[in-house]
Amino acid sequence: MPQSGGFTVSTEKRMMSKRITIGTRGSKLALWQAEFVKTQLQKLSPDLGIEIRKIKTTGDKILDVPLAQVGGKGLFVKEIEEALLRYEADIAVHSMKDVPTDFPDGLHLPVVCEREDPRDAFISKTQNRKSKIQKFRSLPNGAKIGTSSLRRSCQLLSLRPDLKIEQLRGNLDTRLRKLDEGQFDAIILAAAGMNRLGLQDRITEILPLDISLPAIGQGAIGIECRINDEWVNNLVSALNHPETFVCVKAERAFLKKLEGGCQVPIAAHARLKDGRIVIQGLVGSISGDKIIKGYSEGEPGHAENLGIALAEEILSKGAKEILDEVYKRCVPSVNGEIGS
Repeated sequence: MPQSGGFTVSTEKRMMSKRITIGTRGSKLALWQAEFVKTQLQKLSPDLGIEIRKIKTTGDKILDVPLAQVGGKGLFVKEIEEALLRYEADIAVHSMKDVPTDFPDGLHLPVVCEREDPRDAFISKTQNRKSKIQKFRSLPNGAKIGTSSLRRSCQLLSLRPDLKIEQLRGNLDTRLRKLDEGQFDAIILAAAGMNRLGLQDRITEILPLDISLPAIGQGAIGIECRINDEWVNNLVSALNHPETFVCVKAERAFLKKLEGGCQVPIAAHARLKDGRIVIQGLVGSISGDKIIKGYSEGEPGHAENLGIALAEEILSKGAKEILDEVYKRCVPSVNGEIGS
């Protein structure tokens, strides 16, 4: 891409025309997030023209295989990042729980928007418009639970080894339809997505952190862009929420030290309390028979170090052996086909 005065020619043209393109997945929730960012940017710059470009990712294409068996990181962001590097998009809007801890050369994530509820939602099937099972702890013996997350399933099985956990993939509408058809007694989804799409009335119970610790970055929206695109970086910077940013930073440092992706049984949640960061983390075995937990707190300026220290503590308690076993069971074969 030709350069001119420290900017790409395309950047100069966009600065003059005041137009940008947002790259996003095409699901209803992803589009809600992209529209949210678009609205916020246009409030700041009313004359800004914004196009939303839908991009299909690997994770969107493979719906009949558990994500843990697909292998690799960035299943829901790779193709969008490639569009950024080809200058086919100027910013990417992501669910932070889908974003790997490492970025391709030339890209970074300068903005994390204010977080929605980070917790998981328990949704039971309905009967006569009323939830049949009112709480997770009230599930009958051998109840069938739908979730695509090893993180969720390991925590639920640690409390209730009698449960039957079955794979649940697809967008929110698809997952709720499968529940309503009677394929499951209950399903577990992120509360943030339900709230954003106006489906909070379907939530039976918000699961407390001692039942289901959230995924890293859950409930937060991130904005990724090119490092050298100064105009775009300045444009989006006002959307950053410092409190959310520093908490997600601690969680992602924890994940990076564990060398984990978004499809492994790793969980963490950080929050600010009385001016200090409090972070909880865990690693669990797939069967839920081993759960290693940890807790740390410190100054916000030490967010990354806190996340790393917590990961080291959990590793010292035996988490490495658990993760090695997980990766052994969920590995794609060398020819790129899905294996287990």
